[in-house]
Amino acid sequence: MTELTSMRNIGKTMEEKLKAVDIYTAEELRQTGSKEAFRRLKLRYPNVCLVHLYTLQGAIDDMGYNQLPDEVKRDLKAFCDGFQ
Repeated sequence: MTELTSMRNIGKTMEEKLKAVDIYTAEELRQTGSKEAFRRLKLRYPNVCLVHLYTLQGAIDDMGYNQLPDEVKRDLKAFCDGFQ
């Protein structure tokens, strides 16, 4: 099992938040997906925002969150907007 902090974009603070919503490893984050992980985080931490969602997707895709393709960003933004 791979630690969450071994993933790009995931630091100690995000790791702690993910563990609080029952995501403990990199494999679990990949299996859960960025949208479901974000949904869980948003319910527990209402102040999480679109950048957190980008961060999660970037971690899964092994790229900086600011390097996500525009199409992916649009999809994630539409998903995030559904929580506001």
